[in-house]
Amino acid sequence: MPSPPPQSPASVSRVRPLEEQQEARAPVPPPPLPRTLVGFVSCLEVEEPGMETDAQKLQLNCVDAEAETSSCTSSSSSAPADKGSLQTDQPQENIATAQASVSNGDDAETEKELVDLKIIWNKNKYDVRVPLDSSGAELKRRIHSITGLPPAMQKVMFKGLLPEEKTLREIKVTSGAKIMVVGSTINDVLAVNTPKDAAQQEAKAEESKKEPLCRQKQHRKVLDKGKPEDVMPSVKGAQERLPTVPLSGMYNKTGGKVRLTFKLEQDQLWIGTKERTEKLPMGSIKNVVSEPIEGHEDYHMMAFQLGPTEASYYWVYWVPTQYVDAIKDTVLGKWQYF
Repeated sequence: MPSPPPQSPASVSRVRPLEEQQEARAPVPPPPLPRTLVGFVSCLEVEEPGMETDAQKLQLNCVDAEAETSSCTSSSSSAPADKGSLQTDQPQENIATAQASVSNGDDAETEKELVDLKIIWNKNKYDVRVPLDSSGAELKRRIHSITGLPPAMQKVMFKGLLPEEKTLREIKVTSGAKIMVVGSTINDVLAVNTPKDAAQQEAKAEESKKEPLCRQKQHRKVLDKGKPEDVMPSVKGAQERLPTVPLSGMYNKTGGKVRLTFKLEQDQLWIGTKERTEKLPMGSIKNVVSEPIEGHEDYHMMAFQLGPTEASYYWVYWVPTQYVDAIKDTVLGKWQYF
């Protein structure tokens, strides 16, 4: 039997079974990729949740980094603050130490017993507080700092003339005591005393031309009565400061008893008699003259010029010679130290 003729591919395809046709229609799988590309594609095909996880991790890492940065910044900022606080504490410690040292100084000063004094000078009053163990010289320096009156021009009075070498405790100064100061500044002395010096020189020149005062009739009447019974003792050739008590046991021009009280705190001279007491400002006394009494040279007769002429002289007799210079210097505002 003859074999069938060969069929064309088209006809063969038309007679392929249905399964083969379906297999032919199925998609052809792509060729396998190289191994290097497989890893790359797998990285690209990561699911979105995984990517969010990585992003969240990255964000958390950034937040942690920012937190660390902020913590570093805060720690760095707090470090200078701590340093500043240390520096602040250190001056505070220094201040506390200084205050402690000051308080120690105050305590040391407090340990010294202090007294409150009332300084009276030239009608002015000053309240001061000084250590009780201060000497008279130290008190004078304190008075100088307050009043401007040099220590050499001061006469400080407390129950008499204040000794410079003794302490306030030794002379029994108590708190609230009044200290009287008499004296004039250099400018006041130059301005006020120059005319008085000239007046004294003129008076001395006039006296040298006249006979001794004790021989004149008006004075002889008093001197012939002799010394008063209560006359104060004299020391010939000596010079002393004014006593703390009034000068008494003297006569005035009428032969009556008279006493002289020098109120240094008030800058006044009180001339007291049996009848009355005249209170004279020392600045109103123009001049003071004196002369030894013949035969009794340890006593003087003395006159205070209260007006422009000799007719205003107020005469006092039997003045102890050791007080003559002190009286003149006190009344005329000059001081001698001996």
